[in-house]
Amino acid sequence: MTIDRLRSHWGLTRMPFAKDLAPSMLHTHRSHAEAVARISWCVQERVIGLVTGEVGAGKSVAVRAALAGLDTSRNTIIYLGNPSVGTRGLYATIVSTLGGTPRFHRASLIPQAAEALAAEEHERGRQVVLVLDEAHLLDAEQLEGLRLLTNVDIDSHSPFACLLVGQPTLRRRIRLGAFAALDQRVALRYSMTGMDHTETSSYVAHHLKIAGRSDTLFSDDALALIHQVSRGLPRAVNNLAVQSLVAAFTDNKAIVDESSARAAVTEVTTE
Repeated sequence: MTIDRLRSHWGLTRMPFAKDLAPSMLHTHRSHAEAVARISWCVQERVIGLVTGEVGAGKSVAVRAALAGLDTSRNTIIYLGNPSVGTRGLYATIVSTLGGTPRFHRASLIPQAAEALAAEEHERGRQVVLVLDEAHLLDAEQLEGLRLLTNVDIDSHSPFACLLVGQPTLRRRIRLGAFAALDQRVALRYSMTGMDHTETSSYVAHHLKIAGRSDTLFSDDALALIHQVSRGLPRAVNNLAVQSLVAAFTDNKAIVDESSARAAVTEVTTE
């Protein structure tokens, strides 16, 4: 089987459920839309925001959609997707992204990062948006390092907005007494949930329409099974829907029925 043959069989102009959709083409189900709105508020108010959700809930997609609407001439986005760089890596990323050369000793690197954040606003008129993805993997030292950055101009206003994005364990960790000082600075908390059955059906139809099919391609029973197994989590819906299309294509069917969806469930859940 080739992708071209699969697309030809279903009359698709592109593969559906792809990850490379422009923000304007994303499906705006409730949890996604609310996450985007809250992230946008967090950026506007220059506060720390906590966005959590299970694997595949669409956290990074929501962040990308919210940041896509920012004026790039007035905002500088610093994205850290690998917490394993450590505390020094966190500070060094900030400094280097803002055009500086990170100092060797951490004791001098901390104020350098703080100064770079302030200078970006006061000297260049740009607001920094710091995004820490996979933030549930941040260690205690990194979380304390982040708190130290927020101490800058604490009595007036913050020179940057910060988004902590991660799995539900992040929300519970921040609540621990050891991180009380940071927890008190978190102004926004939002937990992304899976789509309901209606949203899952709409989500599948939306992605198929983008790919060139606006008619009914999945039976109601197939959609019900996909929703049940995926629990409405977008990434799981994507995987099951694509495998369902493959299974139905293999059997030369004109529609994705429940048996095709069940074959997809077996394929995905036994990987």
